Amino acid sequence: MAGCGLMGIFPPEIFQISTLSLIDISYNEELHGSFLDFPLMNGSLHTIRVSSTNFSGEGHEWYNSLLLLPHLQELSMAGCGLMGTFPPEIFQITTLSYIDISHNPFLNGYLPEFPLDGSLHTIIVSNTSFFGELPLSIGNMVHLSILHLSNCKFNGTIPTSLSNLRELKEIDLSHNNLAGPIPSSALSEGMQSLYMIDLSYNFISGSIPSSLFMIPSLESIVLSNNQFSKLEESTQVFSSKLEYLDLSCNNLSGPVPPSLFQLSGLIGLDLSSNNFSGSILIDALTQFKNLYEIDLSFNEIDDVNVTDDALSSFPQLHTLNLASCKLKTFPSFLRYQLGLHFLNLSYNQIPGTIPNWIWGLDNLAVLDVSHNLLTNLEGPFQNLNSELNYLFLQFNQLQGPIPSFSIGASAMDFSNNNFSGAIPRDIGYMFITKYLSLANNNLDGTIPDSLCGNTSELQVLDLSHNKISGEVPHCLMKLGDKLRVLNLGSNELTGHIPDTFPSSCVLHTIVFNGNQLVGPLPKSLEHCTALEVLDVGRNQIVGSFPCFLSHITTLRVLVLRNNKLHGPMGCTKGNCVWNMIQIIDVAFNNFSGELPLKWFKGWKKMISNDDEANSVPSHIQFGENAILPYYQDSVMVINKGQEIELVKILTIFTSIDFSYNQFEGKIPKELMDFKALHLLNLSHNVLSGQIPSSIGNLSQLESLDLSMNSLEGKIPTELVSLNFLSVLNLSFNHLTGRIPTGTQLQSFDASSFEGNDGLYGPPLTLNDGMHPLPPPPEMPPCGSLACEVHWDLVSAEVGLVFGLGIIIGPLLFWKRWRLRYCQFLDKVLCRIFPQLCHEYERRGGQTYRVL
Repeated sequence: MAGCGLMGIFPPEIFQISTLSLIDISYNEELHGSFLDFPLMNGSLHTIRVSSTNFSGEGHEWYNSLLLLPHLQELSMAGCGLMGTFPPEIFQITTLSYIDISHNPFLNGYLPEFPLDGSLHTIIVSNTSFFGELPLSIGNMVHLSILHLSNCKFNGTIPTSLSNLRELKEIDLSHNNLAGPIPSSALSEGMQSLYMIDLSYNFISGSIPSSLFMIPSLESIVLSNNQFSKLEESTQVFSSKLEYLDLSCNNLSGPVPPSLFQLSGLIGLDLSSNNFSGSILIDALTQFKNLYEIDLSFNEIDDVNVTDDALSSFPQLHTLNLASCKLKTFPSFLRYQLGLHFLNLSYNQIPGTIPNWIWGLDNLAVLDVSHNLLTNLEGPFQNLNSELNYLFLQFNQLQGPIPSFSIGASAMDFSNNNFSGAIPRDIGYMFITKYLSLANNNLDGTIPDSLCGNTSELQVLDLSHNKISGEVPHCLMKLGDKLRVLNLGSNELTGHIPDTFPSSCVLHTIVFNGNQLVGPLPKSLEHCTALEVLDVGRNQIVGSFPCFLSHITTLRVLVLRNNKLHGPMGCTKGNCVWNMIQIIDVAFNNFSGELPLKWFKGWKKMISNDDEANSVPSHIQFGENAILPYYQDSVMVINKGQEIELVKILTIFTSIDFSYNQFEGKIPKELMDFKALHLLNLSHNVLSGQIPSSIGNLSQLESLDLSMNSLEGKIPTELVSLNFLSVLNLSFNHLTGRIPTGTQLQSFDASSFEGNDGLYGPPLTLNDGMHPLPPPPEMPPCGSLACEVHWDLVSAEVGLVFGLGIIIGPLLFWKRWRLRYCQFLDKVLCRIFPQLCHEYERRGGQTYRVL
């Protein structure tokens, strides 16, 4: 009954049928059951197949009942919800020849000692939580032909006894923690039937034995993502049947061994991400008559051209990756590669013009020439091949208007160039485009309505860091049922943010930072329940805190900085459930009241950040679901006094910035539970009370700014324990007492503590208030000249003191005057010493600059 659409609950009584010898209910995903419900099975069963069903439970009783089956030969339980510990004795059943318990990630166990002349010919436990070392007795399984142990937690070394497995055809030990070298005899001697070996994603080191390439039946070798340092040379003839060789992501160095070119049957060759150097003998590739794909990227190779004599016999490639190969020109042999499907020349030093012959490669689907020194695109583009699906031109020096390609590419990235002029009006008629980035250029004009036609498939739209003006088209918001990323930051957009986000909104990133947008945040944003990043900083947004976002549990980044928002941050209806929040920045607004302490209890990501697997992939991915991972979220934060852009923000960085508002009351103790917090800025508010002694819990804190408040009491000694603290500002409060001793605090400048009349100790003065300061110097004795009163000087001095009092008095007692005076003084000093100043903050179009 395999794959016949069974549904519902499978009756366990069927296993009690005394004459039943084989049961196969695999590949019925809607079939439910529990191994815990299975009674003791009869003794006639020899084959059990329940793979890809929806069974669950740890099933210890059922596991043990397997040991009572005297004729069990085949056990297939892949992907059926096994959990708990799998009995190792099952591997020792003398009649068992086939066992597959793969794709049960919550199933753990280990491989036992195997008996002599065991009957097993197939062991598949991939994608489970099996652990431990591979037993040396695995060599006793002389009939073993398939050994798949990938994606587990095995460690230790590769046992030398594998050489005993003369019938072994497939061995997959990838994605484990295996280390040490490959025993020279383990995978070569006697293994005449082996045709596939995969040891990738381990920690295997040492040399790759040349004997591995001499196994006559071997067709595929995958040793990528290890720590191999040498590829052994050999004068013997290598196997002609080897079709695929992957040595990428290792530490191999020196010239590419000439013996590799003996592998005349190669279809795929991947040597990328090593330290190979020198000039590769590219003409030697002509010996590979069937070569289909080759990847030499990210090495130190400096010559990959082909001589004219070799052009006629050079194989027609499907995939060619020459990224970061120090190329200084387009290899001339490429114009004859009419079957080329994938071409990557990124991260090279190619200057000048992209030749027009490249657009005429009829089968080219992926072209990546990013990260070069290109300045122009040679036309015409009318005959551009219609197969081009991915076009990456970013990080060059391309100039002029955006080219009007008459194609429907799924992804186009023209960012980080010098393109100018308006966005072409017909750019929106590329109906199948899912990814479009024109960021970091010199584009002006308005956003064309054609971008959001009814047939638009856009998932990522990035027009940030240009000079685009006008209003945000209402229709862009309506694309939210397909659009995942909308970045219009750092432009000159005006007007309101359209309140037209659809009820089916799937947006996860919205960036409007650094424009001139006005009005309130649109309430329809609450429809975007998958939102992770919302950045509307540096605009003129008005209204109260957007409590309508408080139910979006996926929110990680919220930036409302530099707007005109006001009122309390607490929301009357329910608590904020942002348990994934990592960055929140509401600085430079007019929020008031107490800090929202009831929210802090739900910010679990701040308390413990153990999710380090959320960073965006660093390499380009292609495929049906690869558009979104290619985009890298970024956000501007003020860290350590400077504005920085965080890329790949969905990692472990956490930040809270509530500065430059009117928050009052005490610093909530709930904030001190944020053990994963990196940056905390509560400066320029009216906070009072003491600094909580539990501040020592903030073990990851790197930057702390509590300046310009009304905090009092002593600096808690627990502050000394913050080992990662590199920025500290407690100035201009009412703190008293001795600054706690410890190298961490004494290493900060005195300015970190100034403006607190009751503080003393290094790095401030050593006076503790109990020992008087040295007396002032004695006045000279009164004489005829010394005591003579010059009333003209007295009147000038009185006038000067009175005038200074008018100026200094407000500076001492009025906070607003003091801030404006400091800003004015910084501006004057920056004009005198421009090389020593940097931009600190912007608000409402005004630039604050400080030394």
